[in-house]
Amino acid sequence: MTHHSISTKPIPTNERLIMALDFPSIPEAQALVEELGDSVVFYKVGMEIFMAGDYFAFIEWLKARHKKIFVDLKFFDIPATVGRAIKALSSKGVDMATIHGNDSIMQAAAKEKEDLKVLAVTALTSLDRGDLDDLGFQCDVQQLVLSRAKRALAIGCDGIVSSGLEVPMLRENLDHKLLVITPGVRPVDNRVEDDQKRVVTVEQAFQNGADYIVIGRPIRDAENRKQMADKIQAQIASQFKC
Repeated sequence: MTHHSISTKPIPTNERLIMALDFPSIPEAQALVEELGDSVVFYKVGMEIFMAGDYFAFIEWLKARHKKIFVDLKFFDIPATVGRAIKALSSKGVDMATIHGNDSIMQAAAKEKEDLKVLAVTALTSLDRGDLDDLGFQCDVQQLVLSRAKRALAIGCDGIVSSGLEVPMLRENLDHKLLVITPGVRPVDNRVEDDQKRVVTVEQAFQNGADYIVIGRPIRDAENRKQMADKIQAQIASQFKC
C-alpha cells in the first residue's frame, strides 16, 4: 500500500488519536484523563458514560482541561429532534458528534451544526456480512458504506465513522474533504478477541486514509496507560513524517 492515501488535512498529529472513555462512572473516566495528561488531547464520550452521571458537567470538565470532545451518541430520531440535539451540543463547544439515519435526519443535523463536525455512522464495526443479511441489507458492506458516505457528504455532514477496511474505497471514490474516523483500531500487540469484527492496526488505519482513529481498550486496559498512549502517538507521528 502506497502512502498516497495518508491524510493531508491540517490536523495536529497528536489530535488524530481519539481515546474512548468507555467507563461505567465519571470518576473513573476523570482518573484516566488525569493519568494520561498531555498524552491525549481528544476524547470520545459515548452512551456508557452518558448513563453514568452528569454528562454535561463532565464535558465542561474536559473543556476546562483544553480537551477536544467527540460525543458519540449516534442520534437517531425524528429530524427536528436530532437537529435540536446537535444545536445544543454545538452550543456546549463539542467538537464532533455522531448521528445515525436517513437523509432527512442528516439534513436536520447539518443545518444546526455550526462549528460542530457532524459524523454519520455508516455500518457499525461490530457488524459482519451475516449481521447485514439479518438486517435485510442485500448489498455488500462496502457498497452500503460508500452510498451512505456519498449521501452524508452531499447533504452537508462533515464526515463518517467507518471501519478501516472500507476507507481505501472511500478515498478512491469520494472528495478528500470527507473526514474519516476509524474506530476499533488495535495496536499490533493487542490482538484480543472482542466484539469489533472489522479491525485494523494503527498504521493500517492511517495508510488506508483515516483522519482520526478511536482507541479504547488497548489504552484503558494497559498496565501503564500513559506509556501505551505515548507509544500509539509515536506510531501515529511516524505515519505523518514526510
